[in-house]
Amino acid sequence: MSVDWTPLRNELRHWQADDLEFPLWWRDDDAISVTDQLKTLTAISESLELPVHLAVIPQEARTSLVDFCADSPFLIPVVHGWAHQNHAPDVEKKSEFRLHRPMAEMVAEIKNGINKLGNLFGDRLCPMFVPPWNRIAAETVQQLPILGFRFLSTATPRETRFIAPGLEQINTHIDPIDWHGTRSLIEPDIIVGDVVSLLRDRREGLADNSEPLGVLTHHLVHDQAVWAFTRELIVRLLEGPATVWADLETLNNQGDHG
Repeated sequence: MSVDWTPLRNELRHWQADDLEFPLWWRDDDAISVTDQLKTLTAISESLELPVHLAVIPQEARTSLVDFCADSPFLIPVVHGWAHQNHAPDVEKKSEFRLHRPMAEMVAEIKNGINKLGNLFGDRLCPMFVPPWNRIAAETVQQLPILGFRFLSTATPRETRFIAPGLEQINTHIDPIDWHGTRSLIEPDIIVGDVVSLLRDRREGLADNSEPLGVLTHHLVHDQAVWAFTRELIVRLLEGPATVWADLETLNNQGDHG
């Protein structure tokens, strides 16, 4: 795989010349159990010393995953919906927590999700809600702080830091998978160009640079091209002016039990 990193290298030089930094974080979705792919993800995370916020599907979560996460301080479990089940009609994009069913039913599922994972992971669980397919109704969002969440994570640059009282939005911005085509790696030059645009907007004040720049992965469906590109991208960002973002309270809890 040949990647032209020149545009990114040039953009990062601007950041370094201006003595600027940006926070970087990593989210990986759809964890259920311990797999070889999860072991690969963990090994990369540990080698880069960049924690992965592991979005766990509560309904299907296995107890073996708890023990595995306990062995790595770089895996931070978060709540990924409830069952990762689509409730939208065929004419709409998939979603689990838009207004296609009663609010009471959705709230009950979200509550079950945080309670189940809280019982499994204890204070290792980061109080972050990740709606499947990155879609959630504004009305549902307002319920999240009441249920104990402090973070919401979807996709694309946030418009506001606190999307509800006490609920901070920490989105993802870089997804290397060609979901509607090959389901392998998007053309690398396209991803590099998108990352450069994201960084330029932040550097020029057109986007919120206090929001952690989010890398989104899905370990269960990665091929070697996705793994290799993702690792190299993160290496280059960390060698530039990126600083690591993670929920510090959860990380401290990891250390307390490690």
